Amino acid sequence: GWCPLSPTGAQTTQLLVEPPWRPAVLWDRVTLTCQGSGTAGATTWYRNGQYWGQEGGNNFTVTESGTYTCDRPGSGLSHSVRVVLQVPARALLEGDTVTLRCQY
Repeated sequence: GWCPLSPTGAQTTQLLVEPPWRPAVLWDRVTLTCQGSGTAGATTWYRNGQYWGQEGGNNFTVTESGTYTCDRPGSGLSHSVRVVLQVPARALLEGDTVTLRCQY
């Protein structure tokens, strides 16, 4: 099973990214989910270390590149997640050669 790396009884906040692949492109709908104990309505979001907003739930849709963290009372600040939204170099046309890269 999964074993948290925290003292017994301590709560932790997890920050999940959907879709899980990186880098994302501008038209991807990138959603961050803040999981942890505490009141969902009290989730505070930070971008690049600065206050970014407070959401009524635990989900946040990202529209700008940056390093994001979330904070939930009772479980604390999450780890940081770097989100990079890229613009493709150019449009692809039928017949173009495309090189695919697998990142793991």
